[in-house]
Amino acid sequence: MLEKSWLVLDAFRPTGGPLRLVDVAARCHLPKTTAFRLLTELTEIGAVTRRDDGYYLGRRLFELGSIVPLERDLRHAALPFMHDLYEATHETIHLGVRDGLDVVYVEKIRGHAAVSLPSRVGGRLPLTCTGVGKALLAYSGPELIDEVLARPLRRLTPHSIVDPKRLEEALGQIQAAGLAYEREEAQLGGACIAAPIFREGMAVAALSLSVPLARFHPTRLAPAVKTAALGVSRALTPRLTS
Repeated sequence: MLEKSWLVLDAFRPTGGPLRLVDVAARCHLPKTTAFRLLTELTEIGAVTRRDDGYYLGRRLFELGSIVPLERDLRHAALPFMHDLYEATHETIHLGVRDGLDVVYVEKIRGHAAVSLPSRVGGRLPLTCTGVGKALLAYSGPELIDEVLARPLRRLTPHSIVDPKRLEEALGQIQAAGLAYEREEAQLGGACIAAPIFREGMAVAALSLSVPLARFHPTRLAPAVKTAALGVSRALTPRLTS
């Protein structure tokens, strides 16, 4: 029953609603009677809310999600540096973590005159198609890299890297430079620079700056991104007490 309830909640990706009963049943491959019973129970506990135009995810999920320890502490440490980077560039800033073979965005500051991007807070994209994702993948260890390279690589645009050899070379360059670059691999007309964020020697997140391709100047922007990511890493490092 718990697994089916989660299927129902997961059906609300990526917008959170509205969904009709038939939509939920179809997405979850459940009979409409079962979907209706689960939606009713979830509504009673506040995980789902029902309005005139359909079902939505409930506010209680937002309340719980906002106190997940890793993301809460990460956002608390990262936001000052993200705002500094935004004030210096007025471009879109992302903060993301890895979940399986995807990057999940935990914070986003949208820039002025920003290109339309597929990223949203709480949304996920393939590791291999985004700057944040590639930065995380490059520092996630050889086992995960081998797993990704052994699978068919997902494509979001005609510029997404789908050749394993080319991706392997790109990850090596990221490891050498400490920066990941992405040009129109997630969204046509967009580009970004990303850097990993470390905690106790492990890459736990990555920070990126996204710009329209016409304003993509890596030499000018990369040092600011790297400095911001380093600042977050230092903020996450436990301070030794004497």
